[in-house]
Amino acid sequence: MDLIPLVAAPAADRPGLRHRTAEATLTVHGPDGAVLADREVTVAQRRHEFLFGCIGFDFVAHAAGVDDPAAASSFFGASAPAGLVADLADAWFELFEVATLPFYWGEFEPVRGHPATDRLRATARWFAERGATVKGHPLTWHTAAPDWLLGLSPAEVVEAQRARIRREVGGLAGLVDTWDVVNESVVMPTYARYDNGLTRVARELGRTATLRMAFDEARAANPAATLLLNDFDLSPAYERVVEESLEAGVGIDALGLQSHMHQGYWGEERTREVLGRFSRFGLPLHLTENTLVSGDLMPAEVGDLNDHQVAHWPSTPEGEERQADELVRHVTTLVSDPAVRAFNYWGFTDATTWLGAPVGLLRADGTRKPSFDALRGLVRGEWWVAPTTTRTDDLGRVRVHGFRGRYEVSAGGDVAGFAVDGSAPAVEVHLRPAPPTP
Repeated sequence: MDLIPLVAAPAADRPGLRHRTAEATLTVHGPDGAVLADREVTVAQRRHEFLFGCIGFDFVAHAAGVDDPAAASSFFGASAPAGLVADLADAWFELFEVATLPFYWGEFEPVRGHPATDRLRATARWFAERGATVKGHPLTWHTAAPDWLLGLSPAEVVEAQRARIRREVGGLAGLVDTWDVVNESVVMPTYARYDNGLTRVARELGRTATLRMAFDEARAANPAATLLLNDFDLSPAYERVVEESLEAGVGIDALGLQSHMHQGYWGEERTREVLGRFSRFGLPLHLTENTLVSGDLMPAEVGDLNDHQVAHWPSTPEGEERQADELVRHVTTLVSDPAVRAFNYWGFTDATTWLGAPVGLLRADGTRKPSFDALRGLVRGEWWVAPTTTRTDDLGRVRVHGFRGRYEVSAGGDVAGFAVDGSAPAVEVHLRPAPPTP
């Protein structure tokens, strides 16, 4: 086996990351079926098994052809200025593979019966055509609910919510197959900042019955979908919600954990403590909403992040260096934990961030912060097999040792894809002519 040429990722043997790696021995065949013995081939990684993602809000106006960028996603940041879109898109796809799109019901369907389905479908297709997986956020949330729910009875709100889930989840099946089904359910029954139809439903039906309704409807609409329960409250209260939901048979596929660190980096110890508490449920953990500030931190005494509203919140050179260091530490901690399946960053450019916070990986003018380069150094550097040319042995074999995901081997214009995921130590690949570039 040692004589077989080896292609490996730089950090494939790092002890804390071995659960993320695998090895496969390829036997490469040409288009005619013959083994390519002692032939030059190029091996490259094309996708991670681990889900590295970011919000795609910046691109909604561009992808959907919306004239007014501010109308594309106004609740948690508008779309990027048109002049920056091309460069921002290049940077986004250089780093990420999963896009979260905004389905906030209040702005998605501000007038009953007039949803923005075409806008979001076009955006989802734009991402999918470029190789990204698409996630929808959120289906059921008391915040950003449409005002027209207030004129309905709780029973009518339930039916409207069911219809909304059927429409989005069923109508976009195959294009959007991951959903935050219920967002922030811990506070939903007691939410008092303003009146909304879904808090009324949660009070009348109870939280668990409300969750069951939403998850059952989503599962019926797309049985193959990955359905998440998502929350910012990572206290024992959320653990109780999860326990009660699972005991009641609510079909949760993964737990979403938010980590908006506007008031400072959690640190490795707290992060591991949180992951340990929620991994006990045996469900994959998705760190759904991660932010780290590259400027002054939000004051510690602020209880609700939404209450910190400032006219100007700049990124600073010192803050950017801190953000880069903390992002590397945070993502490394997450990837090192076998329970974590996904990391999603909640802010691509400072021009469009929630609360105007300098949490983006790019500055408002589209230039890259140190955090972008630092994260890229992991995702497309240490944890990635870059295109590597080698020669097969006399039996047409090549060993690949790297981070689990999708790979590609090519020779003379012919190509074949394969997986390195631990399921098969030996893989036979048959090269075919590469498809024309669009």
